[in-house]
Amino acid sequence: MGLADCARRPAGQLPYGQRRALEIGLALATAPRILFLDEPTSGLGADGTARLTDLVAELKGTLTMVIIEHDLRFLFQLADLINVIHWGQVIARGSPQELRADPWVQRSALAALE
Repeated sequence: MGLADCARRPAGQLPYGQRRALEIGLALATAPRILFLDEPTSGLGADGTARLTDLVAELKGTLTMVIIEHDLRFLFQLADLINVIHWGQVIARGSPQELRADPWVQRSALAALE
């Protein structure tokens, strides 16, 4: 989890990004087959998001992950399949490459990912 250097510090004293890594580590300690992450980049700056991206990339392929996230740059770097949901309805579904080619996506704010 990249937290060995702060192993003796209380969790409450860790910076926010490291607390996120600790939360994921605690979830992984149960040896899940599926890991659910709800907006893991929320509140993280660019450095924290980069570290979290690296962590999730390391986990990719070892278990199934379901990630609810508004940071589409983060998702587009990591996801194999993305469902775009608007008001409870799936309005687009596919790989990051397919979503970039989707007409709705191209007309939306998602197109800013290029």
